[in-house]
Amino acid sequence: MYFRAWNTAIGDMGYALSRLEIDPDFSDSESSPVGDDNDTPQPSSENNLEHEVAQLTKLRSAPHKRLKQVLPRRPEFPVSPVKMLAGREGNYSGRGRFTAADRCHLLNKYLPVKGPSIVDQLTTRAYVSQFSDDGSLFVAAFQGSHIKIYNAEKGWKLQKNVHAKSLRWTITDTSLSPDKRFLVYATMSPIVNIVNIGSAATESHANITEIHEALEFSGDDEGGYSFGIFSVKFSNDGRELVAGSSDDSIYVYDVEANRLSLRIQAHTSDVNSVCFADEASHLIYSGSDDNLCKVWDRRCFRSKGKPAGILMGHLEGITFLDSRGDGRYFISNGKDQTIKLWDIRKMSSNATRSPGFRNYEWDYRWMDYPLRARDVKHPSDQSVSTYKGHSVLRTLIRCYFSPEYSTGHKYIYTGSHDSCVYIYNLVSGAQVARLVHHKSTVRDCSWHPHYPMLVSSSFDGDIAKWDFPAPGNGDNPLPVNNRRPRRRHFD
Repeated sequence: MYFRAWNTAIGDMGYALSRLEIDPDFSDSESSPVGDDNDTPQPSSENNLEHEVAQLTKLRSAPHKRLKQVLPRRPEFPVSPVKMLAGREGNYSGRGRFTAADRCHLLNKYLPVKGPSIVDQLTTRAYVSQFSDDGSLFVAAFQGSHIKIYNAEKGWKLQKNVHAKSLRWTITDTSLSPDKRFLVYATMSPIVNIVNIGSAATESHANITEIHEALEFSGDDEGGYSFGIFSVKFSNDGRELVAGSSDDSIYVYDVEANRLSLRIQAHTSDVNSVCFADEASHLIYSGSDDNLCKVWDRRCFRSKGKPAGILMGHLEGITFLDSRGDGRYFISNGKDQTIKLWDIRKMSSNATRSPGFRNYEWDYRWMDYPLRARDVKHPSDQSVSTYKGHSVLRTLIRCYFSPEYSTGHKYIYTGSHDSCVYIYNLVSGAQVARLVHHKSTVRDCSWHPHYPMLVSSSFDGDIAKWDFPAPGNGDNPLPVNNRRPRRRHFD
C-alpha cells in the first residue's frame, strides 16, 4: 500500500472509491462453487513438501498409530469415523479418548464450504473480519467508520456497534485484547484508538457515549497525520501492541504504561503487516512493499533497526503475514499473486539484490498482474513452499493458517480480488476449495478456532458465514441471522 500527502491522496481517491463496490463483471455463472476440479491447479513439485513442517502437519492430523495397527486398511484411504469411534470405545489408544490428532483427523475433513448465510450487510466496504481467540466474538470493520462486534454464541446478536473517530480513509485494522475487554482500531493516521467493549451499552460513539482513548504513535517532533498505520496486533498477554506503518517502521506500544516503547526503521517501503511470532512475544515478523519479510528479536538488539534475519522470495510487495504460533513458521501473501511458507531457520543476515528479474511496469492498485510475470521465480527464493490460484490486487488481502484445534494447521486460506475465498492444502499445495458468493474483492476472512465455520467479508458490504455440510437436517452449531436487509444502491 502506498501513502501520500493527505490533501492529495484523499482528493484522488474520490467518491467512487469510497462507496460500496460491486464488480460489474461478476457473474455467478462464471464461477463454480466449492472445489471445481477443472479449476483446481495441480500441485507442483515445489509444493509436495518433504520439509519438517509437512511431517509436523501430518502428525497433528493423523489418527493414533495403534488405531491404524488394530484396524488394517489401505494406506491411501483415511480411517473412517466409524472405525475411529470403535477404536475409542475399545480404548486402543490407551487413553480412553481421542487424541488431539484423532480429533483433527475427524474434523479437518469437514471444510466450511456450505452456504453462505448472511450475517450482515452494510453499504460500505468491509475491510476486517476476525473471530476472537475463543470464537465467542466476531469483529467486522467497515470503511464507513463502523466496527461491529457480534456474539457468535448467541445467534450472532450485535453486541457492540463502535463508531470510530479520527477516521482517515478507512479502518485499516483492528485487534481484540486476549481477555476480550478492549478493542483497538487503526486508520491511516499515527493514532490507534482503544475502546472498552465490555460496557453494557450497545452503541459506542467515540467520545460521545463512550471514551475512545487515543494512543499516539508519532514522536514529539512529528506533527499532523505524518503517516498511517496498516497493521496492529495485541501481544499474547495484552500488555503491548505492535504496529506497521507507512513510514517504513515498526512500532511497539506499552499499553500498561501508555507510552511508545520502541520504534524500528525496519524497511525501505511501507510495512503492510506485522505480528508476534509466538506467545512469548519476543520475536516479531514484518512484511513490506520492499518485497522482504524480516524477523526481529527484541532480546538481542545490538544495533537499532538490525533484524535477526531476512527472508527473500516474493517478487512484489507483501500484503499480510500470519504466524503458525510456534516461533518458527509463518506465511505471507504477496502482490506477486502467491502465498509463501517460511521457516525462519532459513533466513539470511542480508538481502541479496538480484536486479533484472522484473522487466515490466506494474501497479497493483489499478492494473492486472502481467501474464509474463506469473512464472518468474526469485533467484534467491528462501521460502519452503509457494501457493498459487488466488489474486492479490487493489488492497492488502489477508491469508491465514487454518486452526490448530480442528485441523492441525493442515490448510492455508485467503481472500482474493476475484471475489472468492481459497483454501489450499499446506502439504500438497492443492486447492481444496473455492468459496463463491461475493461480488467484489474479499479482503479478509476468518476460520472459527473450534468449529468448521468460516466468515468472509468483502468490498460488496457482505459479511458471509460458511459452514460444513452437516448430515441430517443440517443444523448449524451456532445459529445465524439469515435476514438480508435491503441494500441501498448508489448512482
